[in-house]
Amino acid sequence: MKNADKEKIEGIIRTRKTAHSYFSKKSKVYQSFMDMEQNTYKNGRLSKLQKEMIAIGISIVQNCESCMEWHIKKALDDGATEDEILEAIEVGIEMSGGPGTVAARFAMNILDYYKQSSK
Repeated sequence: MKNADKEKIEGIIRTRKTAHSYFSKKSKVYQSFMDMEQNTYKNGRLSKLQKEMIAIGISIVQNCESCMEWHIKKALDDGATEDEILEAIEVGIEMSGGPGTVAARFAMNILDYYKQSSK
């Protein structure tokens, strides 16, 4: 992984944490969003892991780098394997066509980042 990619991912993590701290204290709308997120990712007829995998595919389609970082990390935390995450990325590629391959490159870097940090 390129150092620039590692720095980008770590910047996304820092910015998300800073924004979360700020908005969770000051914004009722943000707090409502967080409640919705908590309810969305609860185990139900679909497991939390299955929902994270869906979110990875959607993140590719939307080319949301912060979303990719968050949902790949959550999927790994919930026990997803590299191969399972790759399949979720592949679904995103298929659903978005060519632009999905560009987003998938960044998702690959995030997966590599977490693989290296767990060593």
